Amino acid sequence: MRFVFGKQDMVHLSHCWLLANGLGGYMSASAAFSVTRCDQGLLVAAVTAPSVRVTTVQRLSEELTVGEETHFLSTQTFAGGQPQEEGYKNLSSFVWDGGPSWLYHVSGVQVRRRCAMEYGANTAAVVYDIENRSDAPCTLAVRPVCLFAPKGETAKTAPVWSGCALHGGGVDLPVYTNGTVLPTAALWETPAYPDDAKDGRIEAGRAASCCVIRRTVQPGESGTLEIVFSLEDTGRSGRELLAEQSRRLRMLGDAGTFRDPVARQLARSADAFVARRDSTGGTTIVAGYPFFADWGRDTMIALPGCLLSTGRYEEARGALRTFLAYERDGLVPNLFPEGGEEPRYNTVDAALLLVNCVWLYYQRTGDEAFVREAWPVLRRIVSAYRRGTRHAIGMDGDGLIRAGEGLDQVTWMDVCVDGILPTPRHGKPVEINAYWYNALRILQELASLMGETGGEYAALAGRTRESFLEKFWMEDRGYLRDVLSGTAADEQLRCNQIWAVSLPFTMLTPEQERRVVDTVYRDLYTPCGLRTLAPWDREFHPVYAGAQRERDMAYHQGTVWPFPLGAYYLAYLKTRGNAPEAARTVREQLESVEAMLREGCVGFLPEVYDGGTPGPSKGCFAQAWSVGELLRVYETLEEIEREDPDDAG
Repeated sequence: MRFVFGKQDMVHLSHCWLLANGLGGYMSASAAFSVTRCDQGLLVAAVTAPSVRVTTVQRLSEELTVGEETHFLSTQTFAGGQPQEEGYKNLSSFVWDGGPSWLYHVSGVQVRRRCAMEYGANTAAVVYDIENRSDAPCTLAVRPVCLFAPKGETAKTAPVWSGCALHGGGVDLPVYTNGTVLPTAALWETPAYPDDAKDGRIEAGRAASCCVIRRTVQPGESGTLEIVFSLEDTGRSGRELLAEQSRRLRMLGDAGTFRDPVARQLARSADAFVARRDSTGGTTIVAGYPFFADWGRDTMIALPGCLLSTGRYEEARGALRTFLAYERDGLVPNLFPEGGEEPRYNTVDAALLLVNCVWLYYQRTGDEAFVREAWPVLRRIVSAYRRGTRHAIGMDGDGLIRAGEGLDQVTWMDVCVDGILPTPRHGKPVEINAYWYNALRILQELASLMGETGGEYAALAGRTRESFLEKFWMEDRGYLRDVLSGTAADEQLRCNQIWAVSLPFTMLTPEQERRVVDTVYRDLYTPCGLRTLAPWDREFHPVYAGAQRERDMAYHQGTVWPFPLGAYYLAYLKTRGNAPEAARTVREQLESVEAMLREGCVGFLPEVYDGGTPGPSKGCFAQAWSVGELLRVYETLEEIEREDPDDAG
């Protein structure tokens, strides 16, 4: 999609953009070309893919001199009374069309700035097209402002220019340019980070520059300034990188069978999360930018939409193989630490979701050879859950799965604040038991491919269903308990029950499923996502903001999450028989997604919104499972519409 921001939008300087390189590295800044977070930068390089990242060049300070007058093109707010750079006043438009482009007009000179990242390399390019229609020479002077610090930290030493490269923090960064480079003394600055400050993070940092790159264009002439920062010697010009990026993004928009422009945009956005993991040599999915690395749970939730719905089956198989290979005691990693540490297996849902992903992959591809490869691991997962494994995960005599003890938080509502569990779910969580039943039915179905009967899985699934209906369903309220723990938390109305309707194999009757969907719609639905707790609950937090402790206390206590919206829409369509009129209803409700893509990080969906009145996005400005789950909805809608083209939305 093409998003255009004009002069009237420049007050919204926190709109941002993101380009990723398939390694976990990225470029990101605001629509006004400023940094508003410490985690933003023009080359946040993944020195070990995907999660060991170093911010090299954070921003560019740009001055355009026309005759005797000098004007900023760059924009930046500083702390400590340092004068601001107010280049946004000269900015005519910011356009996002798979990549960022800015157009400036100053005293008869037009400057267009474009940025690109090379896929599979820590390489970033900035290209300026300068048209001088004034009667005096113009000179564009660009200062690379550097951190050379781990992502999220600020500079400790000044960079040095030497041998056509910037050096700092033990990193050598070659710079390729057709401009003239003039080394300078170190110039320090204190960039302000207002989007971090409001969340109790770092309010301002330290950064420094050590050179200026210049390009002069005579009156009546046009010229180009290219600057390429690269940890790898790619040998490609800025224009070549721009053209390659454009071709790749067009290809990604054509992935799958999407006709809807919003779905095509989401397919492009999904690519930003797909990355290589050096420690395993496989494919993984980065959970969110700018804060997160790759997590097992997030990967298994995001994979069906980000990879299967977009037809990226080889990468899906690679990601599944990564987690299959690291199964231990029936669990798969929730986190792959770097530096030789053992993976962390603190999740009850990732392994069950892995079973679901293998099934969805098989349904798409018919790849029996991969099912045979995965089968021993799938069996070990079910066996381990039956007999019991780490983190008090195991099956009780009623066939239901219990999980968690002490300060464990092994479901996705996994916050622990100063020894407090804001969302305690020890016991038998509703979605975990929905995943468990789904996994048992999947093994029952796949057993015949392996020459087995699957009878034991069918019998166990039957016992699980009987217990689930008896213990979770509340007939008088028309919805499911959130957890079986013997506490007041059991009957809180939460969004977790929606997965008991949306999975491939479910336990409720059609009438019960419809009542769950209608209850969720009545009390938890917003156009931006589902609330994690009903507004009438005394523990409901309407605002997600403040220092980390305040945010964590609200994180799952009403805060709106976009990703469960995917399960909600799929469940709604299912309970309406995937009828064309139901598809039209969902299409109407999805109209707000375009506005969501325009706000925050342009072209992406965020992590969360406020639970009271969802407005500006919060948390990670680009979240993998938000994008993936909505892609699944668009795919389902188009399948319904292809079957009944007269009713296509």
